[in-house]
Amino acid sequence: MGHAADLRQEIEELSTSQIAEVYYAGKDHPRLLPFWFGEGDTPTPDFVKTAAIEAIRADKTYYVDDRGITPLREAIAAYVGRLHGRPLGIDRIQVTASGMSAVMMTMQAVAGPGDNVVYVAPVWPNIVEAVRIVGATPRPLVLDATADGGWRLDLQRLYAACDARTRAIFVASPGNPTGWMLTAAEIAEIIAFCRAKRIWLVVDAVYERLTYGLDRAPSPLDIAGPEDPVISLNSFSKAWAMTGWRLGWIVAPAWVNLNIRKLNQYNTSGAATFVQWAGVAALEQGEPFVAELRARLNRARDLVIQGLSRFPRVRVAAPPGAFYAFFRVDGMRDSMALAKRLVAETGVGLAPGSAFGPEGEGYMRFCYASSEARLSDALARMEPFLR
Repeated sequence: MGHAADLRQEIEELSTSQIAEVYYAGKDHPRLLPFWFGEGDTPTPDFVKTAAIEAIRADKTYYVDDRGITPLREAIAAYVGRLHGRPLGIDRIQVTASGMSAVMMTMQAVAGPGDNVVYVAPVWPNIVEAVRIVGATPRPLVLDATADGGWRLDLQRLYAACDARTRAIFVASPGNPTGWMLTAAEIAEIIAFCRAKRIWLVVDAVYERLTYGLDRAPSPLDIAGPEDPVISLNSFSKAWAMTGWRLGWIVAPAWVNLNIRKLNQYNTSGAATFVQWAGVAALEQGEPFVAELRARLNRARDLVIQGLSRFPRVRVAAPPGAFYAFFRVDGMRDSMALAKRLVAETGVGLAPGSAFGPEGEGYMRFCYASSEARLSDALARMEPFLR
């Protein structure tokens, strides 16, 4: 459609969120149980809130270094160094105004028109759209579904999907919506491939602490050198229950961050100053909270996977990471239709699998980061539709 002045075609063709579509269809249900978004019902811990309030009272509300305040960059470097057993200089840390900002600036830095980015699918749809926004082509490499309802990555197909115009391989590990995650052996192979082909490995590590049976997910930061083509993206949203605070970070080679810093100046100019002080508190005081959250999620995962497994039409496996049950429903051809029917008739709000690309059709995503009482109620309400 023509207008007085047109927008870029890539922008006009951006998809709108299918999760938001279900949300608007069901947000006014009188008995709503929402599990559609990627956040739980645990509030931000008090010590984080207190740090932000004290920062405001101390007038820490002015412009600061666009790389992030030094105490936060030091806290991130110390945290990442402890987690991965390797020292890290603060010149490799860029603070961002949300995990999504980290994604967007990374794509702006590595890809452009004529390039492509290979990504492991199904994936959070914002990743695909970020690639499109910068004018590059998103190229999916679909995980193989296993007989038990889990997922497996075929490395040879991943490598075959790359060509001379591939600028990056994007992997979320643990992944949203599947909960699948890379093994240490797979990471080592992919890094070697990226070194040889001069391709960036971009890893979304937002869920790296939310794992089951492991203290954390295997990471490229366990083995990558400071000049390796590895960029790791993270956020305070999940492990510290800070979704609305909009605070994240990037770990990259120092020379890369010199350039991402410039992008940060022209995107957001940085995260809110007092929020950054809250991030310092999260990292320095947050380990007991993270441990408690992990224990809660472990119980919730068991409850939901066992509950869904009782339904004859459902195929589901316990995810190794994140906090989603991504389950297949036999005979379902339209996950959006089922999501809208569920929320209209039961008040249970789930995300349709199609929201995560065509590879997700036939599945539903259930965010189980919630109280056991709410989860049990939701399973009971859904039973007539899934048995």
